[in-house]
Amino acid sequence: MAMKIESEAFKDGDAIPKQYTCEGQDVSPPLAWSGVPADARSLVLIVDDPDAPDPKAPKMTWVHWVLFNLPAGDAGLAQDVADRDLPAGTGEGLNDWQRTGYGGPCPPIGRHRYFHKLYALDTRLEGLGNPTKAQVEAAMQGHILARAELVGTYAKGQ
Repeated sequence: MAMKIESEAFKDGDAIPKQYTCEGQDVSPPLAWSGVPADARSLVLIVDDPDAPDPKAPKMTWVHWVLFNLPAGDAGLAQDVADRDLPAGTGEGLNDWQRTGYGGPCPPIGRHRYFHKLYALDTRLEGLGNPTKAQVEAAMQGHILARAELVGTYAKGQ
């Protein structure tokens, strides 16, 4: 069975409800996953937006959330998961607001895509502190067993 990530809040390719954005409560959506390989030792979750600042002329990928060392045996994250509610041993990376934690969609112009990427790794990532997405991705190299993706979209005022 292939690894899968989904949300009860929105389907793949659909709009992300306002409550999960800067125009709402800016809380993380509920996420569930399945099909994690039996030999996985940890999971990484990265949420980013490759359409910043303008989908018609993207210049960067904006990072919204970075989690690593999620337990491979867990099946997801609840809505509005706070730092203190993360599974024991989970590490948090910096988003592009230069802080840890979830930062919801808040596109300055147009409808953006938000990629929720889940990676199963054959190891735990040690010694990272509060890394950037690039540092987590570098540490993952050669350790990815499986990957799954959920894409939501958002435009202000929707």
